Amino acid sequence: MRDFEGLKAIVTGGGSGIGAATATLLANSGAAVAVLDLDPEPAIERGLHGFKTDVTDDDSVVDAVQQATLALRGVDVLVNNAGVGAIGTVEDNPDEQWRQVFDVNVLGIVRSSRAALPYLRLSSNAVIVNTCSIAATAGLPQRALYSATKGAVQSLTLAMAADHIREGIRVNCVNPGTADTPWVGRLLDQAADPRAERAVLEARQPMGRLVNAYEVAAAIAYLASPMAAAVTGTALAVDGGMAGLRLRPASG
Repeated sequence: MRDFEGLKAIVTGGGSGIGAATATLLANSGAAVAVLDLDPEPAIERGLHGFKTDVTDDDSVVDAVQQATLALRGVDVLVNNAGVGAIGTVEDNPDEQWRQVFDVNVLGIVRSSRAALPYLRLSSNAVIVNTCSIAATAGLPQRALYSATKGAVQSLTLAMAADHIREGIRVNCVNPGTADTPWVGRLLDQAADPRAERAVLEARQPMGRLVNAYEVAAAIAYLASPMAAAVTGTALAVDGGMAGLRLRPASG
């Protein structure tokens, strides 16, 4: 499939996990891809453009988007994937951590989108896809801070879609369930019994397994592609049925 032939894409947080899978899929589908990441070397080693970027620093973002746009000779697709996790109830995370996680997960999207919009306005297939989460719509234990940021991302996606629809810019988000990514791997490593904890995470998704990064990447690619030309203001769940299904317990 060469659905992205001739298109140019920027992927933030594209050095690993969902971002790396997305950047690779877009490139394999014909796009010219630039990865913006604190560590862009893995992307560069895969033959992609890579630019060191701190999404909490506006100057860093503006400079990286400019460099990426010059390297790609334009931009059609922005994938806002850079993000960090947080564990705890509302009592557990200090104010500074709240500020830091919001700075990455929400303001990072604002900065990257703001920097890219002047270039996206020149595209005939202008798309922004934000990586959100099932945590935006489902109450998950020990995820108060993370969930608050992802709820903000989903609301921001809708507002951006409304603001830019008449400019021909589509804005959507994907809501992954628990995904088999390096961050989740580190979370499992911290558990007293990693195997048991993984089984719990798998069991809460009706399909009985974790989502993988390439499944999320495929959803992002669909939303970013010309095939989704009529899709904007949408949150696409990739969660093994977690958001919408209520199964009866399996009989013994």
